[in-house]
Amino acid sequence: MDLVNHLEGRLLFAVPKKGRLQQAALDLLSGSDIKFRRDHRLDIALVKNLPIALVFLPAADIPTFVGEGRVDLGITGRDQICEHEAITPPTHHTGAEEVLDLAFGHCQLQVQVPKNGPYHEPKDLIGCNISTSFVGLTEKFFAALEEQESAIPDGDGKSGQQLKTKIKYLSGSVEAACALGVADGIVDLVESGETMNAAGLKAIGTVVESKAVLIRSKHPSNPELVDKVARRIKGVIGNPSLCNQLIRADFLVAAAQRYVTCTYNVHRSLVPTATKITPGKRAPTITALDEVDWVAINVMVEKEKIATVMDDLASCGAEDILVATIANSR
Repeated sequence: MDLVNHLEGRLLFAVPKKGRLQQAALDLLSGSDIKFRRDHRLDIALVKNLPIALVFLPAADIPTFVGEGRVDLGITGRDQICEHEAITPPTHHTGAEEVLDLAFGHCQLQVQVPKNGPYHEPKDLIGCNISTSFVGLTEKFFAALEEQESAIPDGDGKSGQQLKTKIKYLSGSVEAACALGVADGIVDLVESGETMNAAGLKAIGTVVESKAVLIRSKHPSNPELVDKVARRIKGVIGNPSLCNQLIRADFLVAAAQRYVTCTYNVHRSLVPTATKITPGKRAPTITALDEVDWVAINVMVEKEKIATVMDDLASCGAEDILVATIANSR
């Protein structure tokens, strides 16, 4: 099939083609019922049940394609968006808009130095050699430090001499730069910290906090379909407090990955106590049972808190406590 000639009329959705965000992004699409089959030789896949084409791109390039309006939606890291904007500031017509915090891919872009070296704060590296894959953010970070330091008078009452930090671009293996004598410090992503520790490095500052986000073009080809896709994804990962104005709702949408449903029976006299333990997303569903003065309560509970909630319900007199997972929600 000539995929290029089958893209007309389809929403273009950029997905990381490899790296730490890819599998979680694909799982998110699966949970959102976005069905496709990708030929391993191609970076484009047509969605079977929606007029969408997935475009597999390096995560670092996705803000560019979305920001220029070449694709409509994208999943990438907030670090990549910040780097793109540091180099190419957004305008009224260009630049990506954040739709949803996707609640995975947590990491930090940090200033790192050898553990046994003479550097203890980021300002100690002013005038030194810094290696990074994030040149835009690193230059911005150290420019701010240099400006701050130059405004501090020295012992003679004169402004401190401003030094020009030397930023060197490396496309990969940044953590090896100090050991090989290429750099005095680096700016690189840290997830668990294992790679940093293995390289004999320590973090002395954070440039930006990051996680995966869903972004959209300022002028999408099909705004209604963008809304639909965003709502589906929101139903799967649901972090509604971090949604922007793209999706407005009268109530917060349930988060399938964060919540479970809890159903239990309780005497009507204990309802006030029980509902304090399980207030729900909006309010509990309370149904009268065929037994006098007994009710059934159905409610959503955060998955990470369910064990404690069940303990508290049992202690207050609730019975027949059941928990069920949520495949999706809207």
